[in-house]
Amino acid sequence: MSHTWQGAGRRIHIQEVGTRDGLQMEAQFVPTEDKIALIDALSHTGLAKIEVTSFTSPKAIPALRDAEIVMREIARVPGVVYTALVPNVRGAERAIESKTDELNLVMSTSETHNLANLRMTRKQSFNSLTEVVRTAQAAQVPVNVSLSCVFGCPMEGDVAEHEVFGWAQRFVDLGVQGLTLCDTTGMAYPTQVAAITRAARERWPGIELTLHFHNTRGMGLANVLAAIDAGADRFDTSIGGLGGCPYAPGATGNVCSEEIVHALQLMGYDTGVDLDRLIHAAKRLPPLIGHEVPSQIVKAGRRLDLHPMPTDFDAVRERALAREH
Repeated sequence: MSHTWQGAGRRIHIQEVGTRDGLQMEAQFVPTEDKIALIDALSHTGLAKIEVTSFTSPKAIPALRDAEIVMREIARVPGVVYTALVPNVRGAERAIESKTDELNLVMSTSETHNLANLRMTRKQSFNSLTEVVRTAQAAQVPVNVSLSCVFGCPMEGDVAEHEVFGWAQRFVDLGVQGLTLCDTTGMAYPTQVAAITRAARERWPGIELTLHFHNTRGMGLANVLAAIDAGADRFDTSIGGLGGCPYAPGATGNVCSEEIVHALQLMGYDTGVDLDRLIHAAKRLPPLIGHEVPSQIVKAGRRLDLHPMPTDFDAVRERALAREH
């Protein structure tokens, strides 16, 4: 694999999922007005897309029970796509009524994970989501499909590429606009990512392709770079590094928005994101969720956020210079 990791201004689109994928995992309910304020702050950072919420049953995900209010009351910034997770036709109808720009549908490429997570076989999920796609198309709302466990299932192990691409092709045939290949429990590794990304880009050149990585085993940034090397230019990231999966106990969250933007900007990629504003937004999180966030950029600062010299530095320098003479 030859690496072309000098960005040279190449555009990489950053898509924020922390407000859905992150907040849904939090035990502490974030008040509706705080969610709206957070999304409004994120809207002014230059992100390409924000996954605002999930139109799921409030019983299933109480953390996002305010989906309609949040989606309706955010201050939309032109050029930002406001998307939401939608599990079924009722959710699609609620999302469309709330003026959601794009519907994001989810199923797993692993039969075991799909049954454990969604309580359906993959065939049942596909049949149900076909109706959702038709509902969205009737309302002229674009659809993205996120396929879980593309890079491995925590219960089955590796998922065959022909299974992954077979399910993806079914959705492409339905006329969806986008596909997201998800590393749901952080099992992906760079050479695997490069091979799958390259094959997907070649197979569906007209589809908006997104990669969605978790940092479960510390390989998130390496996987992003491998995907870029293979032609990907869209990534789901999560502010503060929030997120996770109930089937990856003890795991850290999704790849962290400010860490990915920080790294890519240093390498010369154009993310279009104002890193200062993004970090400022991430620093809102701890009081909202009641704990620290995984983000190393929030903890340590950016590479050139310099630190003051020790208080006795002048005296140390004087002594050192005196010894020199």
